[in-house]
Amino acid sequence: MNLLRAASLVSILTLASRVTGLVREQMVAALFGASAITDAFQVAFRIPNMLRRLFAEGAFSQAFVPVLAATRAKEGDAATGLLISAVATALAWTLLLTCLLGVLGAPLLVWLLGAGLADDARRAAIVMTRWMFPYIGCMSLVALAAGILNTWKRFMVPAVTPVLLNLSVIAAGWLLAPRLQTMGYQPIYAMAIGVMLGGVLQLAVQIPALRRLGLLPHLGLSWGGLRRAWQHPGVGQILRQMGPALLGVGVAQLSLVINTQIAIWVAPGAASWLTYADRLMEFPIALLGVALGVVLTPQLSAAQAKGETAQYSAMLDWGLRMVLLLALPCAVALLLFAGPMVAVLYHRGAFKADDVLHTTSAVMGYGVGLIGLVAIKVLAPGFYARQDTRTPVRIAVGVLVLTQLLNACFVPWLGAAGLALSIGLAALVNAGLLLRGLRARGSYTPAPGWLPFALRVLLASLAMGLLQHQLAVRLDWVALGATELWRALYMAGSLAASALLYFAVLILSGLKLRQFVRRA
Repeated sequence: MNLLRAASLVSILTLASRVTGLVREQMVAALFGASAITDAFQVAFRIPNMLRRLFAEGAFSQAFVPVLAATRAKEGDAATGLLISAVATALAWTLLLTCLLGVLGAPLLVWLLGAGLADDARRAAIVMTRWMFPYIGCMSLVALAAGILNTWKRFMVPAVTPVLLNLSVIAAGWLLAPRLQTMGYQPIYAMAIGVMLGGVLQLAVQIPALRRLGLLPHLGLSWGGLRRAWQHPGVGQILRQMGPALLGVGVAQLSLVINTQIAIWVAPGAASWLTYADRLMEFPIALLGVALGVVLTPQLSAAQAKGETAQYSAMLDWGLRMVLLLALPCAVALLLFAGPMVAVLYHRGAFKADDVLHTTSAVMGYGVGLIGLVAIKVLAPGFYARQDTRTPVRIAVGVLVLTQLLNACFVPWLGAAGLALSIGLAALVNAGLLLRGLRARGSYTPAPGWLPFALRVLLASLAMGLLQHQLAVRLDWVALGATELWRALYMAGSLAASALLYFAVLILSGLKLRQFVRRA
């Protein structure tokens, strides 16, 4: 299998998801700006998203995909089909109970994340949490389907599925929000309705893809079916693997809870500034880290199951070189060209110049640790493929403590941007510890040629950074908002020139890009 071709396919499809996601955030910024009511939506949306990390692409996927790949490699497709049905049954019943408890416990959940919200905003957050909570049920089953399809090397449907969520929210915002306002309701409730509709659509498109492969799970809807599902040895194995993974994801979500609470208290709109910055930062993480992680995880798991240690190490080496090659220039752009990008993407309607300034500072904070945030998506699967979820958990606990210590240092000084900077610096430490762990276990041995490769990438990134700095300071990107089209064209030209300069310096310095294709 050509890893580069598969990763490129996932990246292209993920790009469509992130572009529509960015349009979604642009719409929210233009319609509602950065205010207490947008903070209420961000708090409400983060609650099902946090649980999604537990029951979907977080702890569940980390445990499910390696067991699924190993079962298929060792026992064949028939045994794998039984595993899929058992896991789907156990997951469906767990999700039903979770959604019921979430709807009932919405006031407590909102208080945990947004105790600093004003009364009106808190009431709105509770309503939206209840409307959106069933979304976690849909997304967890989507993660189950995605794990199956990715293991069978069917990457297209899982990668393009998130577009449906974004399109649903966009449609709800433009079509439903004005009507809700005329009816006397909070117009931002339309966002919650769009999220729930998007979750249903994402689940619906998985069904035909699974049916074509003959892998559509058979759910045990009776008590006997549920009991047989829990008795399946694969379910027990996944649960044992999920234990440490749940702790690790729980640590990360605890950090998110703390950071959200801090942002709410920093200033009205601070949680929204961080969300808008996070959306911009998620572009390179999704296009690079997520795509590489999606492709590498089942391949690493299969190589581990077959004892192919050299191939295992070679895939990790290729992934890390791709991280440096593509994430470093992205990090430079977030640090030196954040202001123009934020202005072009968000500065309109209710999103004012002051919001541009605060969001830009948060983007730069994330940019400091972008390489770490992307590298984690490659390094962590190296442990999951070996069914070692404990080591990443121990590292995550230490990183949580470090993040909050950094918050204590940076937030009083930098405000909301200090939260982003703390996350970025802690991600660098996290990635460094994961890398050291893989090397100490002998799972990864760097291939020759890293030093000249890294120097070439650094030289090209410096050249690109100098160009972007000049473009950022010589043009007033906020004032250019008077001519939206020209401002967008200026940014497109600036980014295109930056990319051309980066790859030109790489080639002139002697880097042979075709090596990545051959090594893939």
